[in-house]
Amino acid sequence: MRVALAQINPLVGDLSGNGAQLLEACRHAAEGGADLVVSSELALWGYPPRDLLLRPSLRHKQDAVLDGLARDLPTGQSLLLGVSETVSDGQQPDLFNSVALVEKGAWRIVARKRLLPSYDVFDERRYFRPAEEPCLLELEREGRRWRLGLTICEDLWVEEQLHSQRLLGGDPVGDLAALKPDLLINLSASPFGQGKPQLRRELAKSAAQRLGAPVLYVNQAGGNDELIFDGGSFAATANGEVAAQLAFGKADLACWTLGDASAAAPIPCDEELLLRALVLGVRDYARKCGFGKALLGLSGGIDSALVAVLAAAALGAKQVQALLMPSPWSSEGSINDSLELANRLGISTQTVPIEGLMGGFDAALSAPLGGTPAGVTAENLQSRIRGTLLMAVANQQGQLLLTTGNKSELAVGYCTLYGDMNGGLAVIGDLYKSTVFHLCDWIDSEAAQAVRQELGLPAEGELIGSAIRTKPPSAELRPDQKDSDSLPDYAVLDPLLKALLEEHQSPEELAQQGTDPALAERVMGLLRRAEFKRRQAPPVLKLSQRAFGSGWRMPIAAAAQ
Repeated sequence: MRVALAQINPLVGDLSGNGAQLLEACRHAAEGGADLVVSSELALWGYPPRDLLLRPSLRHKQDAVLDGLARDLPTGQSLLLGVSETVSDGQQPDLFNSVALVEKGAWRIVARKRLLPSYDVFDERRYFRPAEEPCLLELEREGRRWRLGLTICEDLWVEEQLHSQRLLGGDPVGDLAALKPDLLINLSASPFGQGKPQLRRELAKSAAQRLGAPVLYVNQAGGNDELIFDGGSFAATANGEVAAQLAFGKADLACWTLGDASAAAPIPCDEELLLRALVLGVRDYARKCGFGKALLGLSGGIDSALVAVLAAAALGAKQVQALLMPSPWSSEGSINDSLELANRLGISTQTVPIEGLMGGFDAALSAPLGGTPAGVTAENLQSRIRGTLLMAVANQQGQLLLTTGNKSELAVGYCTLYGDMNGGLAVIGDLYKSTVFHLCDWIDSEAAQAVRQELGLPAEGELIGSAIRTKPPSAELRPDQKDSDSLPDYAVLDPLLKALLEEHQSPEELAQQGTDPALAERVMGLLRRAEFKRRQAPPVLKLSQRAFGSGWRMPIAAAAQ
């Protein structure tokens, strides 16, 4: 049997458009001789559809699209795709997360998801019921009856020794063993995460060895809101070796013949995967929200430089504009560095000095304050002046405003509400400052040249530039200011933040491991007090195990921890 892996990039809620993508994939697969086409979890809906699943009109639309696929599918071909299945027994939730088999003239439900994640960004028990039984589909091809074990995403994540989030419940892989499948298929919608491509391979290898059968893993591609689905679908032989590997960071289609043991390409390095994920996240957020152009503030610092690179790669340099908004405290080097970066990228710039606006605010506020604004108030006013200018330009020109703050700043509140936090998307809000430096170093290295060229960026020479990469971080809101005046060095701060945010450690545990107790308490206090800011931040592209997004559910008003 020859199988096609259809890795599509769906638009959430566009059932007709997603159905058209699947039909096109099926027609290309037919040209490649595929008997069976397999796509991803909830492929017609796009993952995650969230409360769109509650709309009866969209449920009816799904069935109509499935009818159309059954009508137009190439003769002799079968399609497996993720759908929702409504149960009419008066109980809630009234859906299963299911798999439909579409063949010429008919379709039917053939599998249901058993393990429903409700951790981090996932909330499937809000909508779906868990299934109880293993799912085996028998499919006749070329005079042979093939036994296909069917699982959906989390159903494959049952190996406790490989990861730490094994859900309570049955073992969908182990329960298939007695049914002796010829092939295990997993329809997935697994978001990007560092180390995940290798982990998916290890989970598939374990399943293949347990069942003595090849494994087909089909993931969704594309960005949906803050989630980035990196694709990377693959086929593995019965001994767990990957024999076919699809692209990372974009839609793809590949045909694979069961029994083919050709060696697949290795997984790209972490830096390349991260860069591709960020570019995909920006591109799809803009495209799927109806934006063709982007705007950002360019300061001469490394954060805004990285966001400018990502925007140029995602949308094309001619669709990106940067504002330079120098104050009396902006260094000449920062202005020149910004202009040189823009020139290397080919993005347009406008310079709008803010000294006059600062004077206007000082005059307006002198009476109510009994003097001119000073200290943090004056610094925040500069940020808010810049934020207002950026929002005005973006509104007038129909651009998506990209915020440029990093995770370290967002964690400790080193950012200004209605100032530098303004925007429609926080591009690097899930990258620690130290990771920003590391990624920028890699982008400027020879190792990144081929990827830069593929992404439409200049391939030769430095892109971000050593002047930016080696500059001490500074907000430049007062004379000779450095981030280290207010915060621990990022080499110290970022490991503490990761321990607190992603590993759920307490200040007491950090102190026991050798951290200065006062420092641990201070960082925890900054993290807690900044919660009200994060609640008002734009969507943050999720890149880590724990991002400041839909999976972060901390109270604002709470006792000190």
